[in-house]
Amino acid sequence: MAEKTALIVYAHQSPASFNAAARDVAVQALTKQGYKVLVSDLYAMNFKASATAEDIKGDLKNPEHFIYNDEMMVAWQDGRLSDDIAEEQHKLEQAELVIFQFPLYWFTIPAIMKGWIDRVLTQGFAFTLQKMYDNGIFKDKKAILSFTTGGMESMFKPDGVHGDINVALWPLQNGVLRFCGFQVLAPQIFWCPAHTPPDARNAMLEAWRERLNGAFAEKPLSFAPTKYFDLTFQGGFCLRPEVKEKYASESYGITTAQHLGKPLPPDNQIKAKGSSHTR
Repeated sequence: MAEKTALIVYAHQSPASFNAAARDVAVQALTKQGYKVLVSDLYAMNFKASATAEDIKGDLKNPEHFIYNDEMMVAWQDGRLSDDIAEEQHKLEQAELVIFQFPLYWFTIPAIMKGWIDRVLTQGFAFTLQKMYDNGIFKDKKAILSFTTGGMESMFKPDGVHGDINVALWPLQNGVLRFCGFQVLAPQIFWCPAHTPPDARNAMLEAWRERLNGAFAEKPLSFAPTKYFDLTFQGGFCLRPEVKEKYASESYGITTAQHLGKPLPPDNQIKAKGSSHTR
């Protein structure tokens, strides 16, 4: 059986952090299963976060009006991307499983990890207008967001002060990962480790280790299938009328974002449908 490869994209400044411990647990657990594990330690690499013309070798297609996405697609086709981007793309090509390990900053990923997404997931390499969502380029790859929060779990409930974590996760899990075709597995959320006793922190890490033993067989999160939409400019890329009609009598909307004015489907972004395994 061919060796599987996992990539951990890691963003924390301190090797003494809980995020570092979670990264190490993932490396150990996956290596023990026979994975080849690659780690991109973004801060240690001093990975450049800003998307600029420096990401392209050689001449620009239109130097008078620099459009990053267009120029990057041409540079990718010509093999003229900067070495750091080309290296990360090579890692991603190899990986069947990608884990993003980070502390939640301002309800999202740290800037350095956003820079990795902006610069590495280029048009052509990670998506095209024909290859996205269900038809995405990475549809044979799985991805997990694994992160720590500063607040406790109750703060991220629908009635919590921060609001529903499902809403916060939608842009990353649907707008980035699923957009590129990834099978998005339920996030691994480490609630408030900074204010958690050592034995409870250890239990969190052991639960993560245990989960990774069967992660590849996990059912992914549910999203509205691409076939539900009229993917034409005339149809506005909106849900087909028959789909709206089908869901008219349902208690909940289809997903966190395609909620159709109904209550959000419970835990749509943190739990796979039919799964009893909660985070």
